Amino acid sequence: MYYQGLGRRKTSSARVRLHADGTGQFLINGKPYREYFGREADWRNVMMPLEATQTTGRFDVTVLVKGGGITGQAEAVQMGIARALLEVNPDFRPVLRKGGLLTRDARMKERKKPGLKRARKAPQYTKR
Repeated sequence: MYYQGLGRRKTSSARVRLHADGTGQFLINGKPYREYFGREADWRNVMMPLEATQTTGRFDVTVLVKGGGITGQAEAVQMGIARALLEVNPDFRPVLRKGGLLTRDARMKERKKPGLKRARKAPQYTKR
């Protein structure tokens, strides 16, 4: 028996499964989460929903994450865990909402515009 959640951030997408009656094992793409994410800030982001709901160690967490960069993936995993925890217990909603863990961050990379070098950077103007 497991609970699922999907999290997205920028171009990253994470499919999270929380296996009930677990031992606290936490695997991301087959690796322990501390090995997959090198920075401590990303470890804290990933564990935030479990710590907010005081369910650390109650579930085995398996994650498949693709796309984007490391921090974007960490935030996608964070949202996936939060959504899976809602399936476990809908009473977690106020706690997760207060921590901002259920809000999808809609910011994306802006597209490049024609005539410009990037989305907003214009070529240097020369008067003569």
